[in-house]
Amino acid sequence: MITRLTVLYDASCGLCRTARSWLAGRSQLVPLEFVAAGSDEARRRYPALEVEQTLADITVVADDGGVYTSDAAWLMCLWALDGYRGLAARLAQPHLRPLARQVAASAGSLRTALRRREAAAEEAGTDGYGRDCGGTCDI
Repeated sequence: MITRLTVLYDASCGLCRTARSWLAGRSQLVPLEFVAAGSDEARRRYPALEVEQTLADITVVADDGGVYTSDAAWLMCLWALDGYRGLAARLAQPHLRPLARQVAASAGSLRTALRRREAAAEEAGTDGYGRDCGGTCDI
C-alpha cells in the first residue's frame, strides 16, 4: 500500500516549479513530498536513479519502491490528489493512455522550448521577451 510519494522535479525549470506549486496546493489523499532532482538530497535518497533522467522528466518514487516517469508519474500525482483519483484512473485505461502520454510529451516539449528561450535570453542579457535587463534577469 502506497502511503507517500516523492516527486523529483527540476527546480531550475519554471514550468516544473509551477506544476510543483499546483500539486502542493491541492488536497492530497496520499502525501506528496517534493525533492529537487539532481540535488544532494535526491542523490542520497535514490542513488540508483540516473540523475540526468530525473532532470529530463518528472520522476515519482513511491514508498513501496515503485518508480514512475513521464505519463505514469503524472498519473500517480493525480491519483494522490483529492478529487483527481477518478481522472487518473480514467486516463490510465488502455484507450485513454495515449492521451495521457501525449499530454506528458507536450509538457516535456513545452519545458524544453522554455528552457531554450531562457538560455538564449540569459546569453543575450534580455528577459526572454527581448527587453534588456542589464544581465540581471530573473526568468
